[in-house]
Amino acid sequence: MDFSSTTILLFVFAITFLILTYVKMLAEKRELPPGPMPLPLVGNLLQLKLGDIVRSLMSLHKKYGPVYTIYLGTKPSLVICGYDAMKEALIDQADDFADRGDYPVFLSCTKGHGIGFSNGEKWKERRRFALLTLRNFGMGKRSVEERIQEEAQYLIKEFKKTKTAPVDPTVFFSRTVSNIICSIVFGSRFDYEDKRLLAIVNGINDNFKIMSNTWGTMYNIYSGIMDYLPGEHQRIFTNFNKISEVILGEMKSHLETHDPNCPRDYMDCFITKIAEEKGNPSTAFYDLALLMSVQNLLFGGTETVSTTLRYGFLILMKYPKIAEKMYSEINSVVGPNRSPNCDDKSKMPYTDAAIHEIQRFSDVIPLSLPHAVTRDTKFRGYKIPKGTHVIPLLSSVHYDPTKFKNPNAFDPGNFLNEDGSFKKNDALMPFAAGKRICPGESLANMELFLYFTTIMQNFTFKPLMTPEEIDIQPVGSGLGNVPISYKCCIVPR
Repeated sequence: MDFSSTTILLFVFAITFLILTYVKMLAEKRELPPGPMPLPLVGNLLQLKLGDIVRSLMSLHKKYGPVYTIYLGTKPSLVICGYDAMKEALIDQADDFADRGDYPVFLSCTKGHGIGFSNGEKWKERRRFALLTLRNFGMGKRSVEERIQEEAQYLIKEFKKTKTAPVDPTVFFSRTVSNIICSIVFGSRFDYEDKRLLAIVNGINDNFKIMSNTWGTMYNIYSGIMDYLPGEHQRIFTNFNKISEVILGEMKSHLETHDPNCPRDYMDCFITKIAEEKGNPSTAFYDLALLMSVQNLLFGGTETVSTTLRYGFLILMKYPKIAEKMYSEINSVVGPNRSPNCDDKSKMPYTDAAIHEIQRFSDVIPLSLPHAVTRDTKFRGYKIPKGTHVIPLLSSVHYDPTKFKNPNAFDPGNFLNEDGSFKKNDALMPFAAGKRICPGESLANMELFLYFTTIMQNFTFKPLMTPEEIDIQPVGSGLGNVPISYKCCIVPR
């Protein structure tokens, strides 16, 4: 067979494969909720702005309603929108929507050995273990509150060293927040200049940015191709390996000093569990599972809270009257001489409401993480096949006009009753909902309250421009909503 005949034959095979794939997509689409018509291979990518995929999905939500289907490449994804549909899927039908969908930017690194990106019995065992162990080491209790208060004082000292010169607060927030989860996982905090802490926070910050831009989105859709192409996405694995080196160093140190009768932290407890299950061939606890579980905890325990703080103070600089009202309440309840504590929260309804509104408005994790359907299931009149990917569009909940009176405006009144008391709103889901809700939710909420109140008790954040000029729109929107990089002056009160 000559070269031209071979070329023609390959071309015919390629066209035939393309046609058969597209026919399968169209047949599949007829059974799923409505959505835009996909194209062969690319699906609906031409209808999405990959650098701001959240806004694209919100636009489709307006057109197709609370449940629709999009194709990211050749795979369909069910997009769940609005509070009612989200509650119905993730809470009322929690078992049906409990699996984790493929998420290559993480899965290519963790290989399903951690907590956040695995399924089945091993995931359940590791999650139960993590929840129990984190609670035993103080999550949601007075002991971890004292740890946060102490860490906040280290941050105050660092802010004072800036002597009101313009600084980017990103690295400050990342280091202080990361130290909380590090102290639970590793048993101790790091000095702010420690190379291990800097490797963790710099790697996590960089990965969060990449995962929230076009490179991260494209990798999630075409990971098999993107693995061989140059680009920012390649830094994800470099950063991941640097963080792994820190964790492996801590594992080595813990193994050398391990006493099963005196656990110091999460890592000690996991090492004990590995030893207990050494003879179990189907165990969920082994060295690689420990490494990847700690990777998950460090990322989840660092980025969400630190980005919310960074975004929050940017918003408060744009709305200084709201910031001053918060300070006035903090000052009247706590005064200047003692640290705020969690018991103060009930006496600070406006401050509590403003922090919740920062979480809603900043919408730091707008797409949650992908779910997958655990079995063939009925949802809103449609038969959803087992394994179908699900995108919980949390932005559509946080900006749901049926749950918030003016969702596009920053307004602490969204969480206040008419008498000024705090009003809980179930449509706030910054940590997702259902079976896959973030295991560190209570810790994160405690951190946010104590950090915002302690910082505002001691400092005023001054922008380098007028409030009207401050841009609070995210610069990247994928895994996360990333605020603009900014500098400000941190002025002691």
